Amino acid sequence: MITRRLDEARDAWKKGDVEAARRAHSASAAEEKHRTGSGKYIKSIVYGGLDGTITTFAAVAGVAGASLSSGIVLIMGLANLLADGLSMSIGDYLSSKSESEYEAAERAREAWEVDNYPEGEKRELVEIYKDRGMSKEDAHAVVEIIAKDKKSWVDTMMIEELGILPSDESPVKNALATFVAFVCFGFLPVAAYVLAIFIPGVAAIGFPLSIGLTALTLFGLGALKTIITGRKWYISGLEMLLVGSVAALAAYVVGLLLGGLA
Repeated sequence: MITRRLDEARDAWKKGDVEAARRAHSASAAEEKHRTGSGKYIKSIVYGGLDGTITTFAAVAGVAGASLSSGIVLIMGLANLLADGLSMSIGDYLSSKSESEYEAAERAREAWEVDNYPEGEKRELVEIYKDRGMSKEDAHAVVEIIAKDKKSWVDTMMIEELGILPSDESPVKNALATFVAFVCFGFLPVAAYVLAIFIPGVAAIGFPLSIGLTALTLFGLGALKTIITGRKWYISGLEMLLVGSVAALAAYVVGLLLGGLA
């Protein structure tokens, strides 16, 4: 049973609290509840949300910089939202699927080699451990223990020889998480212009409101990222806001400079 409580262990490390670290690794600690649900898709959500927010606002900023009508801003923003969202999610699906297929093929090859040439696989693993500073005797002893269980042996060869970590992520779910995040977060920069259709008075402050919504979204995505990075949420939020602002400003300046061509 896994007794190490990672959340407590991480917190103890950050505080330099040795006693808390011992408690987190204690045999009497409750079994850790792994983040096997939505947590593993945080990367796709942050990646899709960030790209959706920046690219959509870039389109809005570029059109606004060119002093075009709010209708064009809305058309360009929504068209970009749908087209780029589909493109990005399809790309995520294909890349994730390729990684899964490659992992499966390499795992099948390693399993075949373990079955048909076990002495060669043992020798490779011994050399890996020796290169890391382990004595020849210890390396042989460790490898013999690992080789008692085929699954553990293949898992070890995948990690130590190929650098491939086992993954149970679904390419379809990854792509869906990316698309939903792209569309939901990417919609916020154009939300002000959609609102202006129903509340005409909002049109006068459409672009400033879009800037505010985009800034809040970028900061929120940066803070969300700390779920997997462990950094301080406000530092990560400000970092994401800064990076996104540079891209948005570039789009606005381009629209401003080329506005006379429209």
